[in-house]
Amino acid sequence: MRTPKKFILTAALACLFWINLSFSFANRELGQIATAVARLLEQHHFTRRKLDAELSAQFFDNYLRILDPNRLYFFSEDVEEFRSKFGRSLHEYLQRGDVSPALEIFGRFRQRVENRVSKNLQLIEEPFDFTSNRTVEIDRKNSPWPANPQEADKLWRARIEGEMLQEHLAEARIDSPKTVLTRRYNQLLRSVQEQETNDIISTFLSALAQTYDPHSDYMSPHDMENFAISMRLSLVGVGAVLRSDEGYARVIEIVPGGPADKDGRLKVNDRIAAVAQGEGPFEDTVGMKLDKVVEKIRGPKGTKVRLLVIPAGATDSSQRKVIEIVRDEVKLKDQEAKAELVVLPQTSAQRDLKIGWISIPSFYSSNADPTGKSNTRKSTTDDVAALLRRLINEGIDGLVIDLRKDGGGALEEAINLTGLFIPRGPVVQVKDTNGRIVVKEDQDERTFYNGPLIVLINRQSASASEIFAAALQDYGRALIVGDSRSFGKGTVQQVVDVSRFMPLFSAAASNAGSLKLTVQKFYRVKGGSTQLRGVESDIVLPSLTDSPEIGESALPNPLPYDEVAPRPIAELNSNLRSYLDELRARSQKRVSQEPEFRYIREDMQRLLDKIAANQISLNLQARKKEKEETKLREEKRKAERLARGPALQATSYELTLENVNSPTLTKVDFDRTSKKEFSFEEENSEEEEKADENAPPIPDAIRNETLLIARDLVELTHHKDRTKTAQN
Repeated sequence: MRTPKKFILTAALACLFWINLSFSFANRELGQIATAVARLLEQHHFTRRKLDAELSAQFFDNYLRILDPNRLYFFSEDVEEFRSKFGRSLHEYLQRGDVSPALEIFGRFRQRVENRVSKNLQLIEEPFDFTSNRTVEIDRKNSPWPANPQEADKLWRARIEGEMLQEHLAEARIDSPKTVLTRRYNQLLRSVQEQETNDIISTFLSALAQTYDPHSDYMSPHDMENFAISMRLSLVGVGAVLRSDEGYARVIEIVPGGPADKDGRLKVNDRIAAVAQGEGPFEDTVGMKLDKVVEKIRGPKGTKVRLLVIPAGATDSSQRKVIEIVRDEVKLKDQEAKAELVVLPQTSAQRDLKIGWISIPSFYSSNADPTGKSNTRKSTTDDVAALLRRLINEGIDGLVIDLRKDGGGALEEAINLTGLFIPRGPVVQVKDTNGRIVVKEDQDERTFYNGPLIVLINRQSASASEIFAAALQDYGRALIVGDSRSFGKGTVQQVVDVSRFMPLFSAAASNAGSLKLTVQKFYRVKGGSTQLRGVESDIVLPSLTDSPEIGESALPNPLPYDEVAPRPIAELNSNLRSYLDELRARSQKRVSQEPEFRYIREDMQRLLDKIAANQISLNLQARKKEKEETKLREEKRKAERLARGPALQATSYELTLENVNSPTLTKVDFDRTSKKEFSFEEENSEEEEKADENAPPIPDAIRNETLLIARDLVELTHHKDRTKTAQN
């Protein structure tokens, strides 16, 4: 007969055996998923790149970058230990379904975070007087990992002091600096400790996919659910796409027509520091898992969410603004193309000029209702044609297509829209993983509009919008104006169900997730790719979005630029190139004299200087002085705008798809929609906003100058048949 003690020991050992067996079985399942993902990438990614020792080294670096982007937690000895052990052999582990490197590396990361949070909580309790002349490094992604605990302690002491000062200076304060930082690091600790094996492997496989290119990604079933929600127009939220970046949720895209887009204050590259529900208290989100931040921002339609945001252009992270947005559905109607008829004052032709302005937020398309109850069709091309027909009937002299912030959409719409401005011919070349090239053509011989044409772009114009702009530039059909170049996304992704590539009867297949895979690449009709380089403007205007921090080149592991054979095309307007030098000279003269462009250049230079210095002061008085200088500078600019009056004398008429057939057009304030593309300013308080009610609107200097370039283009080309009737 066994004693109770022996029975308990036997039971415990049996329990431990089953736990280990269960863990081993789970790891085998995850290993099967990892092997399938690796095989998918090797065989079906556009590059067909073999997962070998060289790619393993990049994969290893990518995994560490995702775990520790600012190189603050791992020690250099950790990195070298793992590099020698796994750095050039991760492919061998994946081939045999062994995910132990991911777990081992993450286990060390969790240990380092636990130790660091314990020390940071002690540091937070220490007194800081903020009187030193020391600085703290802002961005450490290219700095070495700390060599040892002593060096890490030194780095973190400066960092904690900087965060304390940042919270001390923040006008929109959540709580006391100590409370905020204590909560933040406890939250970070919970986030790391709550990572389950599935979560760790999901991150590991995302790092693998993103080693091939930044748009490929592994999505667990939970991630796939979020991805599907983001693709549906019925999504209720604020209409912003977020990415995790150094502990913050960073805005990488504003969905056209969504609540954030309509509000106009939330910008690309803004960082979200805290979220509040309605009038409730703010909850710090720094260090919070991205999906948790997204869950807090989503909510029922009609409810309010408040975001505490660090502006994209802020040179000091203590700059905060509170943005209150009412959650709503992102509807297709809100993403429709819109237009204006802008009448410019008399020119050398001794008559007012009429310029059509069509804004396209995305390349959208919806086919017939799958239920069969409706045969309605919705497309960018149809909508632009309707707006353009009315503008032609109003007698426009020239046309501007505004693609700023247009992130792309349906490829066929880019092709069809191009067809409104060119006769039948090739628009874009598409190469697949096998190297096969398909030429996509406009099949319609008719040209809808033949007059002077400008396409306005910025660094946020991507994908389908780049195809459209590139084609019109290659044909000599349009002048490209704006930022030095567009985004530079010249690739196509496809979502693949990983379970289809799992072993037959695999228990892991039902939980295998999906792989977003780059499978094609775009090329211009003249042979160059839109990948990485984007579309370069013929006339470049100073812009706060024209930053190397925005675009494909700012993403990790982008695919390279390359070329294919050009397609023979007939240049449609050979005279356009001959006018380009004169158009540039006139524009440069105006830009050099325009105060708004001087403000833009000054702000951009300050930002570039700050980025180059990569240091921020830990002295309270120095930081207060900088904030005061910023405030005085903005007050001075407001006074100057008031003294100058309107930046451009023009009359504007709004044109939408709802009033496109109305007998008369609605006259609107020309500067009514003036929103800054990018902001370096802190959000005003309610008292300041009331005091500024009589302040002049901030002009859209880029829009104004583009209109003047359009006027020059009309005058130089002497286009007489400016009201050419649309062919139906």
